[in-house]
Amino acid sequence: MSLPNRFNLVDEPWIPIVGKGMVSLAAIFSDHSLSALGGNPVQKIALTKLLLAIAQSAYTPTDDDWKKLGASGMAKKSLDYLTVKKDLFWLYGERPFLQMPAIVKAKKQSYGAVQLYIATGNTTVLTQGQVKNTFNDAEKASLVVQLMGFGLGGKKTDNSVVLSKGYQGKSNNKGKPSTGKFGPSIGFMGFLHSFLQGKYLIETLWLNLFTEENLEGLKYFSDGLGKAPWERMPQGEDCPTAKSLQSSYIGRLVPISRFVLLADNGLHYSEGVVHPGYAEGLVDPSIAVNYLRAKAKVIWADTEKRPWRQLPALLSFLESENKGTFDCLQLRIGVQRAKKHLSVFGIWSGGLRVSSNAGEQYMSGSDDFVQSELYLDASSLGEIWFSKLKQEMNELENLSKIMWSATMTFFKAQNREGKDQAAQAGNLFWQLCERKFQALVDACNDNSGEELKKLRRAFAGFVHKAYNTYCPKDSARQIDAWAANRPDLSRYLN
Repeated sequence: MSLPNRFNLVDEPWIPIVGKGMVSLAAIFSDHSLSALGGNPVQKIALTKLLLAIAQSAYTPTDDDWKKLGASGMAKKSLDYLTVKKDLFWLYGERPFLQMPAIVKAKKQSYGAVQLYIATGNTTVLTQGQVKNTFNDAEKASLVVQLMGFGLGGKKTDNSVVLSKGYQGKSNNKGKPSTGKFGPSIGFMGFLHSFLQGKYLIETLWLNLFTEENLEGLKYFSDGLGKAPWERMPQGEDCPTAKSLQSSYIGRLVPISRFVLLADNGLHYSEGVVHPGYAEGLVDPSIAVNYLRAKAKVIWADTEKRPWRQLPALLSFLESENKGTFDCLQLRIGVQRAKKHLSVFGIWSGGLRVSSNAGEQYMSGSDDFVQSELYLDASSLGEIWFSKLKQEMNELENLSKIMWSATMTFFKAQNREGKDQAAQAGNLFWQLCERKFQALVDACNDNSGEELKKLRRAFAGFVHKAYNTYCPKDSARQIDAWAANRPDLSRYLN
């Protein structure tokens, strides 16, 4: 029986845009005034990857062609591609977008059960936004895209359904269905992703577009660009198409790590293509990895350390001696190219911190979304600027330690435990610093050093504000402890 095609993603509004609401794929590449993607950080990452996959499938330029193409040229080719391939973008029908009709025998889950931030079952509800709700077609489309790379590990995947004959990857050592592995874009604790940011959305996509030479240089993508999954979906977990997704750039952008099929009041849900992780030398280019250690290390999303504090690690390739330990290919390739052709561009970093226990992933306690955005002056972006930024960030870390120690000794002098207050004081200090971070980035371009001196006075003030907030002086004993332990910042200021 033929299933009717319904809700075409090319024409229907489903992608959130800042200040605009929902728009279609066609609008993304035809309305050049759209500023940036909306939604939470995971939605932004998943949709950015999808849009890049469309642009790369439409036309992957050479290094020489990239500048000539420009953002508008990339947009036109992508729009032409969507026009030709429109029939591959139906959310419902015989060939539903990024879905596997063959997985229909898998247990059906509610939409909320597979959503990252919605509570189901025994999960504690932390916020009203975590309550299970209904999903419209636009939300379902966005959910399908997210699940391709950001499916949480756990028992919600029905791994009793196996499509590739003889495939053992969905079974445990007892031969029973295993719990689903975490998606390649989220990892064990939640990866931090970074992308260049342009003035408009199409410029953002153009800045993050890889050229043929870039792809040739990414040795771990043995299949190069690869073919978009909506053009050729895998037939199973271990078929030739699945193996191509595992070793191609498109396969990291839209990894099909979950086999899903939308149904009435839910979706059929199983583990899909399993992608190698950073320990095996394969990562999303938007993730920063350190391979210089005996054991590979990545930068995770961290609610206690906002993404902007990771900027020196993310930009360590600006050092001529390459002293940096982390490498984010998306930024290294993009920044080196963008600073030659633009006066100003931004860097956006974000992700979701998650917890794991016995193979089950979930949001708990302090887990949350994180994101930061800042802009760089391309003309000054170099080793001198980076050296100043690195020094100033190290000084801020030292200020944080001084304040923590001062707060702890304040309470110790009164025979009281002060760990909670010291932690809260630290959080307040970094919150205040974040307001001035863009100014700090800009001030590192000032050869006179006057702007940095002004900012140091401001940051020193933040130390004292945090100390005063959590170290009261209401009694004589408190006054004595406060005065004796008040942070001395003379070295920092002179």
